[in-house]
Amino acid sequence: MGMPIIRPGNGSRDQAITDVIESIALQETALSHILNAEGEKMQAFIAAKDIQPNDLLRLNCAVAKFVRTITKLEFLLDAKLELALNFTGEGAC
Repeated sequence: MGMPIIRPGNGSRDQAITDVIESIALQETALSHILNAEGEKMQAFIAAKDIQPNDLLRLNCAVAKFVRTITKLEFLLDAKLELALNFTGEGAC
């Protein structure tokens, strides 16, 4: 995925709302790529021949912290979407 092209808007309220919703979609896409890469790293780590139980425990702690961080980001994106939908008059989902 390449860098998104961000064009200046026309300054209208509708364009601003569209831009906010588009930014949420871009952030969700980025998070999905990060999650996929982390999953592939975990699979490679687990498949290592000389892995020890303590290594798995450290991996588990790192994954738990990562998931908590992603969850916090998802809450922020949800709040951002609710705000955008409230401005459209559609209300929150």
